[in-house]
Amino acid sequence: MKLLPTLRFDNLRGDIYGGITAGVVALPLALAFGVSSGVGPIAGVYGAIFVGFFAALLGGTPAQVSGPTGPMTVVMAAVFTHFTGMFPDDPASGAVLAFSVVMLGGLFQILFGILRLGKFINLVPHPVISGFMSGIGVIIILIEVAPLLGHAQQSRPLAAAQVIPAALASPGSIATILGVASLAIVYLWPARWNRLLPSPLLALFTGTIGLYLYADGGFVREMVDGHMLTTLAGAPVLGDIPTGFPELVMPRLVFDQAILIDMFQGGLTLAALGSIDSLLTSLVADNMTRSHHQPDRELIGQGIGNTIAGLFGGLPGAGATMRTVVNIRAGGQTPLSGAVHALLLLAIVLGLGTFTRYIPHAVLAGILIKVGTDIIDWDYLRRIRHVPKPGVVMMFTVLAITVFVDLITAVAVGMVMASMVFMKRMSDYQLENIQILSEPTEEGPLDAEENRLLAETSGRVLLFYLSGPMSFGAAKGMVRRLAAFRHYDVLLLDFSGVPMIDFTSTLAVFDMVDGTLARGRQVVIAGVQPKVAEMLEKQGVMQRIDPANRLDSRLAALKRVNTLLAGLKPPSDPETAQR
Repeated sequence: MKLLPTLRFDNLRGDIYGGITAGVVALPLALAFGVSSGVGPIAGVYGAIFVGFFAALLGGTPAQVSGPTGPMTVVMAAVFTHFTGMFPDDPASGAVLAFSVVMLGGLFQILFGILRLGKFINLVPHPVISGFMSGIGVIIILIEVAPLLGHAQQSRPLAAAQVIPAALASPGSIATILGVASLAIVYLWPARWNRLLPSPLLALFTGTIGLYLYADGGFVREMVDGHMLTTLAGAPVLGDIPTGFPELVMPRLVFDQAILIDMFQGGLTLAALGSIDSLLTSLVADNMTRSHHQPDRELIGQGIGNTIAGLFGGLPGAGATMRTVVNIRAGGQTPLSGAVHALLLLAIVLGLGTFTRYIPHAVLAGILIKVGTDIIDWDYLRRIRHVPKPGVVMMFTVLAITVFVDLITAVAVGMVMASMVFMKRMSDYQLENIQILSEPTEEGPLDAEENRLLAETSGRVLLFYLSGPMSFGAAKGMVRRLAAFRHYDVLLLDFSGVPMIDFTSTLAVFDMVDGTLARGRQVVIAGVQPKVAEMLEKQGVMQRIDPANRLDSRLAALKRVNTLLAGLKPPSDPETAQR
């Protein structure tokens, strides 16, 4: 695998312009995600720099721009709150553990790529993806309503929902004005103007300059809803944040079993979500550029970026759809554009402090509420009347668990539900493909000669035609369908349309054969393919059938059936005689 296979310099002008444009869009989002995570605004910018740079150069999607995203920020907020809460007297130790989880998540992503798991991400069904993405959008909106109105941010969605009524009852005057203004800008700014001046950046500048001009005093440290915040003219602002190149955060593993389990669970959650988020964005980039990404390489690049981001105290990130789209529309086509985006943010962060201290939380909240509404899968909701009902139930279940429990549980429950729905559909399909014949039919699989031979049996044979892969979902159904037939002398099992069979279905066939023989009837089997024969041999099915009754084709089997019937006396059972 070459180190930089997609890096080229034949699109310098487009890549530089695309990277600069994506960097301008990324700045307010990175700051907002940093605040929303609870780690701090500069952590969002560091995450955008390191994930953006290394995922671009080492990933497998040339025009993709990476950095902190809404879903990753929601998980990071939970991770950071959890581990800092473990050490109330030493929050710095909790923060180190949280960034260690980020690094662990990056290492898991690298492992996913090495194991070539990228293609399996596409197996997550759309209702599950829709449910947890919409759930994340709801979480972001719930968390940002209070800051929009001048109140302190709550880190958990339920707590955030509980303070919304109080925040609505007593909004901060200037903060609310700034928040509503930022909402108006990001929602109403014409899309065609976004290429020249992105709406998040316009909202950031307008709100910050507006507060600066309005304020007639200095910064104040005061308690707001139980949180110590920096305010300016009564509106919470970012205040002083670190500038310059970040310091290393050395990873830390503890030998407490409970903490280790929490760390590995957090790392796996970040890795899984970051992988899905990135590869979905890769599909968007493919559609726009008419190219094909390398999923496993993309996972490795994202993993390296997240590992280094955690090492420098940055937020975890993933492929960012909006920034990727902006980059491509501005002319970016190669990894150089993503690297330029990261380098621009690095240049800004080296002298960022003077401006960012005036940025109001309410403005960032307005920007993030727009992000939250964009994450919600409105397209699925619009189609909800016309999509299968199991998918709707799955989607809303995953959404509810995402909001009220946690993301990893939501995805796990969604995948279990999807598997059950899939197996039910497959078993129904397999049972529909089983045809049971005792008389000739024009619509069945038999040709004219086979129909003639079946007619000569006078209804004394039961032909079980099996078609398609046979799995455990249809096993019980096969046995029940055979049990419904009482009057036959020979059971003909036609396996000519079965390419594979699993263990459970094999046991079901064994029961069918054993039960038929126990009633003094004959069993003939036909058309068994090599893989199916191997499984039937291993489980003793073939051994229960007379070798003379094992035929290669259905035609030969029907001839054998007629020979057997010729040597059998007609049934004496009155019910059978009236058949």
